[in-house]
Amino acid sequence: MKVCIVSSNGGHLTEVRELRPVFEQYEHFYVINRPMPVPPDMEGKVDFIRHSERDLLFFVNLWEAFKILRRERPQVILSTGAGCVVPFALLGRLLFGTRVVYIETLTRLEVPSLTGRIMYYLANHFFYQTKGLKQFFPRAEYQGTLL
Repeated sequence: MKVCIVSSNGGHLTEVRELRPVFEQYEHFYVINRPMPVPPDMEGKVDFIRHSERDLLFFVNLWEAFKILRRERPQVILSTGAGCVVPFALLGRLLFGTRVVYIETLTRLEVPSLTGRIMYYLANHFFYQTKGLKQFFPRAEYQGTLL
């Protein structure tokens, strides 16, 4: 199995990397929305895409996602956000049959993120980390926090 970890840099990446004991046993790679220095365990396993803030660069991200997904053919896309996961989830599910696992970020205590509200409908498996979000995601699962 191959896992594609899609993340914004910073806190989202820190959160999703808490799941390393789960995904490091599989072939995996990262997609990050901005070039940055990476730790040694990520070297050679990262694709950087353009940073988009709900603008026309979203369409550039769709093209970047298509090229990466076509080349890598992951079976699973894993993310804690942010918006850069949306084009990967859309294309992964629609064109490649990829399973999508999304975990709403821990920083959302009472109100979901825009990405979370979108991903709730795109993800095969959706988790939230704070119990205050249950009302927004009735079909999702609470499994505690990653950090």
